Amino acid sequence: MTIFIFIGSLLGVMALGVPIAYALLLSGVALMWHLGIFDAQILAQNVINGADSFPLLAVPFFMLAGEIMNVGGLSRRIVNLALQLVGHRRGGLGYVAIVAACIMAALSGSAVADTAALAALLLPMMVRAGHDKGRAGGLIASAGIIAPIIPPSIGFVIFGVAANVSISKLFLAGIVPGLLMGLGIAITWYLVASKEDIVPPPKATWPERIQALKESTWALVLPIIVIVGLKFGVFTPTEAAVVAAVYALLVSTLVYRELSLKQLYGVFASAAKTTAVIMFLTAAAMVSAWLITVADIPAQTVDLLKPFMSNQTMLLIAIMVLVMLVGTAMDMIPTVLILTPVLMPVIKAAGIDPIYFGVLFIMNNAIGLITPPVGTVLNVVAGVGRMKLDEVTKGVLPFMLAEFIVMFVLVFFPWLVTGPARWFSG
Repeated sequence: MTIFIFIGSLLGVMALGVPIAYALLLSGVALMWHLGIFDAQILAQNVINGADSFPLLAVPFFMLAGEIMNVGGLSRRIVNLALQLVGHRRGGLGYVAIVAACIMAALSGSAVADTAALAALLLPMMVRAGHDKGRAGGLIASAGIIAPIIPPSIGFVIFGVAANVSISKLFLAGIVPGLLMGLGIAITWYLVASKEDIVPPPKATWPERIQALKESTWALVLPIIVIVGLKFGVFTPTEAAVVAAVYALLVSTLVYRELSLKQLYGVFASAAKTTAVIMFLTAAAMVSAWLITVADIPAQTVDLLKPFMSNQTMLLIAIMVLVMLVGTAMDMIPTVLILTPVLMPVIKAAGIDPIYFGVLFIMNNAIGLITPPVGTVLNVVAGVGRMKLDEVTKGVLPFMLAEFIVMFVLVFFPWLVTGPARWFSG
């Protein structure tokens, strides 16, 4: 009954068009009323505590870093480098999108920011080259969601705070899975592009490649700084976010000189607006998380999943299918905030590594960003490319399937995540 009231009230108010943050607060009120513990002061206190977290400071700084990179020329130089390296191959512009997405993922960690930049830079080029617009948009959308997997990742920050696990270890554990996602998309694009009769751009000369590498060197240094700093304990993930934002600001203003003082206000305002949405969502979700614990919903969930508890693989498959279904109707961050306190007791009871589960969980939620009808990243590509959502949805399907296959491969072969994670963590 308790689970029904929580889920029913949440889905009910969402169906009425209430924004997800307010829907979470209203479902929390409904649950408090059912439990007979309604108190406005407790509600307010949990909202405040939800946002009062030092690790969450990484979110605004990573968002700021992403905005600066897009406006300050770092993203454009990354795309140009990928174009010079692989643009001449059959379907080369598709590979450019994938390579650029993997590199940009190591710069900002925001799927929306990376996808918007890629769509603005590459989608017109792919259409002019003769690629189907919907398929090109689907490829860019599927590549853009690599951002929450490869560090630094805002998704890992949110999950780490909600699950109380090491964000640094999550960052380092996401490197190989993120690259495997890129490989899965690349193989799918190879199969798709082989059926197209499109003349690729001319092969770049070595001087042109070297020049592109020189121009993008400052951008390429940033992920190295972040990963090396985390591996050797030079700074925490929150401090890494500050380093990324300051580094991007200095490079954009002093080295590339594409970011003027007049543009700074717009960049900071855009990052602040996105951060405000994320932080309010987090604060509102913490009310639900507290009530989920008080109502003993995790123990009820453990009882429901008991038939799978003896087999870790089957349990993970059941959870991944559940998250896939939720991802079709809910955005990534609220899904992480709502399901984490419910699922973590199950994961611990089954003896599954929380870091390994965190990688699979965030990967699944990232794919949810391109699953209709809510897929945020699909809407970004449709908006930037000025095309119908149905067109992008149709184009993304083969790449989304490839990413789900990669995710389930990691379910069946955990060492693909745990092995590299142990190596990177030292």
